[in-house]
Amino acid sequence: MALIVQKYGGTSVGSPERIKNVVRRVAKYKALGHQLIVVVSAMSGETNRLIGLAKEMQAQPDPRELDMVVSTGEQVTVGLVSMGLIQEGLKAKSYTGAQVKIITDSAFTKARILSIDEQNIRADLANGYVVVVAGFQGVDKEGNITTLGRGGSDTTGVAIAAALHADECQIYTDVDGVYTTDPRMVPEARRLKTITFEEMLEMASLGSKVLQIRAVEFAGKYRVKLRVLSSFAEEGDGTLITFEEDDKMEQAIISGIAFNRDEAKITVRGVPDKPGIAYQILGPVSEANVDVDMIIQNVGVDGSTDFSFTVHRNEFDKAIDILKNKVQNHIGAQNVVGDNKTAKVSVVGVGMRSHVGIASKMFRTLAEEGINIQMISTSEIKISVVIDEKYLELAVRVLHKAFDLDLESA
Repeated sequence: MALIVQKYGGTSVGSPERIKNVVRRVAKYKALGHQLIVVVSAMSGETNRLIGLAKEMQAQPDPRELDMVVSTGEQVTVGLVSMGLIQEGLKAKSYTGAQVKIITDSAFTKARILSIDEQNIRADLANGYVVVVAGFQGVDKEGNITTLGRGGSDTTGVAIAAALHADECQIYTDVDGVYTTDPRMVPEARRLKTITFEEMLEMASLGSKVLQIRAVEFAGKYRVKLRVLSSFAEEGDGTLITFEEDDKMEQAIISGIAFNRDEAKITVRGVPDKPGIAYQILGPVSEANVDVDMIIQNVGVDGSTDFSFTVHRNEFDKAIDILKNKVQNHIGAQNVVGDNKTAKVSVVGVGMRSHVGIASKMFRTLAEEGINIQMISTSEIKISVVIDEKYLELAVRVLHKAFDLDLESA
């Protein structure tokens, strides 16, 4: 008998019929003798509907009140799932985040989990109940309802699995695992049997939407075994996200090609080449809550240099405005230019640690297709490049093939 946490996303519980499918799956696991905690999201589209209602009342909704509104989506789902399980003859009990006592900080709309009181859940499990918990939400120390931000139900599932030392946390979604890249772009993409936490963290941060990055960080920190599965497939092992020392099944140098269309590149030209200039440029950008990704400072010529960095495309106009109005004249820069039609492509794999020549192979492959590299960033297990967005699909396809990730290469 194992203690399993199963998390179901919005598409998995998007209608009464789909909720009944979830109920049948849970019942099958329960019949095998497992103890089960089921974490669910709001029904697909419901959170957006609730946010829309809030904006009809207030153009910029008060964060505390917005959390009060959007948290109701999951409350509906946990009740419906529990009803379905009871209808199947199982003992089931639903909990909101506040009822579990998932304690968070008070950062409304993007709260972080501080602690979980697992006492009531353990008692229910011992008494044969399936425990159904609302994802995405908690409560702060003052008793205010909080939410964890988009994708927060993944984090709820992992956090509960960590608190109860579950044997496995299963994340059910609309895909049947983690692929070497997006199969919609590269039909030859393969589902991976296993992937390490480090690789999954890089893939999530680089644009892979399979798992929320905070959930992967949480799982890695507390050593929670994660498995990504499809809620629409009756059978299948999905992808196990595990630790490098355990990952002996697949020894590919590169595990996947990640990409992000939402990149925008900004260059501050003619910057004085002196200590502290990076802070003078990026300080005001950071204070405006604009996240900066890749950064390159060119070698100075005649006492000046160019300073380039990338931001999310949605933050492009905001960042340009800050630089032109608050930074350019203050530091004596020549001008500020930008391009919001760029994309980032990355090769990811723990095998890079023990193999040389990955970067040169990547650069050669892109050069052979006439794809110009604008920026480069590396880590121990990742190489990322910024390119013109119009070459994104071509770049992903040729790199996927060059690193032997296509199905026929496997």
